[in-house]
Amino acid sequence: MAHFQPLSDWQLHCARRTVLGGGVIAYPTEAVWGLGCDPWDQEAVERVLKLKKRPVEKGVILVASSVDQVRFLLNPLPRPLQAEAERHWPGPVTCLLPDVERQIPEWVRGKHSSIAVRVSEHPVVRALCETTGMPLVSTSCNPAGRQPARYIWQVRGYFGDQLDWIVPGALGGNRKPSRIIDIVSGQQLR
Repeated sequence: MAHFQPLSDWQLHCARRTVLGGGVIAYPTEAVWGLGCDPWDQEAVERVLKLKKRPVEKGVILVASSVDQVRFLLNPLPRPLQAEAERHWPGPVTCLLPDVERQIPEWVRGKHSSIAVRVSEHPVVRALCETTGMPLVSTSCNPAGRQPARYIWQVRGYFGDQLDWIVPGALGGNRKPSRIIDIVSGQQLR
């Protein structure tokens, strides 16, 4: 992983205030820039989807700073499925977890019965999730059909002043988006 400059207290404060206030942020992830918000804030998630021109039915990924932050999704699952997800984290693997107790709103889950979750090892993603105290929506920072942003100038070019905050930082060392694995079937979807 690349060398990262930690976020300042002020940068974290601004990001936290933006997310908890219903805002939409752009931030660096392992491979590309992401758009994020509070997953339980329907208006914020709908703004992200509108910016991307992404239908709600497709759903979006949640990123977390630790397994403990998504423990509420793992606990209802049989122990072998919990272990399967945990063996991939932290890291650039997104696991499809059955949302058996329907704890994640449909505006995040989409038409699916599972939720896509990644416990990130990227320091900016982890700091954002820790400072907000929750997993965050994470979807690539680009309008549908366009290349995901790999540079901050692309973020600004795509969305200009439509974002509430751009969190500074560097991308991780991954050139490809995270792998997606269905932990029930074991199938790799991406």
